[in-house]
Amino acid sequence: MKTRVAVLISGRGSNMAALIEAARDPEFPGEIALVISNRADAAGLDLARRAGVEAIGVPSRDFGQNREAHERAVDALLLQHRVELVCLAGYMRLLSPWFVDRWGGRLLNIHPSLLPAYKGLDTHARVLAAGEREHGCTVHLVTTAMDEGPILAQARVTVLPGDNEAALAARVLAQEHRLYPAALAQYIRDKALPDGQPPR
Repeated sequence: MKTRVAVLISGRGSNMAALIEAARDPEFPGEIALVISNRADAAGLDLARRAGVEAIGVPSRDFGQNREAHERAVDALLLQHRVELVCLAGYMRLLSPWFVDRWGGRLLNIHPSLLPAYKGLDTHARVLAAGEREHGCTVHLVTTAMDEGPILAQARVTVLPGDNEAALAARVLAQEHRLYPAALAQYIRDKALPDGQPPR
């Protein structure tokens, strides 16, 4: 039986789409059971629905500054859909310790840099400004410290002479679309989730 995976997004959902496409393969060990966005107008919600995946907006602005209340609403949906693993894909919110602890070991993220270098935002511009010769992306487990969880997989991209931010970002994104499904599949195959059940 395939592991039930949810994807949390905030925008267009291109990495989400790559995960959905990969999971169509009968040999892929996970199925994308649910997509949730903290923005009701996220383009990725319609993309997921067109792919036959249930997609729900849980607008964070409806909860004001109460981050945990928003996450409890998300958590309730994850449990309702019997989700076992959660993938962050362009989810532009820092998760609270409550949520990270609850889903510890079941929470993956993809970040557009070769961690531990260039945590946070604007990685492509920062890499170019620093004159780096190499860039890339990282899939890692999420912990309470931003972009600091254990690294599961990385893909490297050479910074070319004359690169601008858009060109470099496009090449990194292409690697993200390859890396994230592969890392998710490997993680599911390598790690026996307790009883195949979500947190209680």
